[in-house]
Amino acid sequence: MRILIIHQNFPGQFRHVAEAWSRNPDWQVVGLGRDTAPGMANVSWYKYRLHRGPGKQQHHYLRQMENAILHGQAVARALVKLKDKGFRPDVILAHPGWGETLYAKDVFPDARLVHFCEWFYGSGADIDFDPEFPASFDDWARIRSWNALHLLNLENCDAGVTPTRWQWSRHPAAYRDKIRIIHEGIDTEHLGPDPNATLTLDGGRTFKAGEPIVTYVARNLEPYRGFHSFMRALEIVQNQHRHCQALIVGGDDVSYGQRPKDAKHWREKMLREVTLDPARTHFLGKLPYDTYKKVLQVSAAHVYLTYPFVLSWSMLEAMASGCLVIGSRTAPVEEVIRDGENGRLVEFFDTQAIADQILAALDGADADRALRLRAVQDVGARYRCDVGLLAYAALVLQANDGVRCFAERRACG
Repeated sequence: MRILIIHQNFPGQFRHVAEAWSRNPDWQVVGLGRDTAPGMANVSWYKYRLHRGPGKQQHHYLRQMENAILHGQAVARALVKLKDKGFRPDVILAHPGWGETLYAKDVFPDARLVHFCEWFYGSGADIDFDPEFPASFDDWARIRSWNALHLLNLENCDAGVTPTRWQWSRHPAAYRDKIRIIHEGIDTEHLGPDPNATLTLDGGRTFKAGEPIVTYVARNLEPYRGFHSFMRALEIVQNQHRHCQALIVGGDDVSYGQRPKDAKHWREKMLREVTLDPARTHFLGKLPYDTYKKVLQVSAAHVYLTYPFVLSWSMLEAMASGCLVIGSRTAPVEEVIRDGENGRLVEFFDTQAIADQILAALDGADADRALRLRAVQDVGARYRCDVGLLAYAALVLQANDGVRCFAERRACG
């Protein structure tokens, strides 16, 4: 079985499957990513490089599309080189969101192309969700044009995979039969509650599980992940609870949406708007994974807010770590959190309600123990890595009957 995994930021979402499959002596796994990708030490992978960026005079509706074509062209050149070296994949597993696989079938027409279908833009979701940042007609026209790439990706692939039912529902009905709902899984084996957990910051300040600690995590601090709502709620919390501490994890770049027009980043903008106690507000930036796990383990109240968009791994990791998650009542969160059973749900824009739930969690840790335990159990049952790996393997093993039969014989001993 020869598998080619393509991701601009290789390995990206495919880290778990790449690691597991590379340990199978009967499978040859090869990765391909942009020259800026982190790569993997134990998986053979190759780099591609764009020969230029989009033209400066390009119409702005088409700038992303030209960028996608440039990615597709660069990847096609890399695939031709792999083909010249004698590599012929049975399956190509790829995230096509940047255009890398536009021409993959032209190089390897017999390979089964499996796309990671992360998102399809449209109304009723992220774009028109936040009235504080209304979309213009120009925005809608640009997004409609950008969806042309995603339609091409859906047409070109043999099968698709998406992590949640919410993300599946956002794709056009004509293509949903192609797409399987498989979450890739999180590393629950190395996550879990620790009542004795401690976190020591570089300055020497130590935090302990059981203390009134509010946590918030996002790749980057921005409105898509409710950073503005969280900061407004945190101001209320600090005014009413004089001893709580806030640990805030995330960078100052932009993953989704845009930068603020009147500040360098959203952290700066929100700190101008709200008044927080700097001695009790700790912006930790992006952390090593082991330190990040400690943040979750010392949390008394973990806030996860998101537009109706892609669900973050961090929410599942927080639940697996035994956090009491206070999540936004938005579709991706509601797919996992059941209010009063394995977490709490609040309205995304209701900062007073968010603050009230945080304060209740800080004052009622014992009462919330059952919710925390149920969160650990639910994530362990539905989102373990081994569950995702089995489902992914079943998907790619459909490449040919011979490989599938071989796998079935092996599984039966």
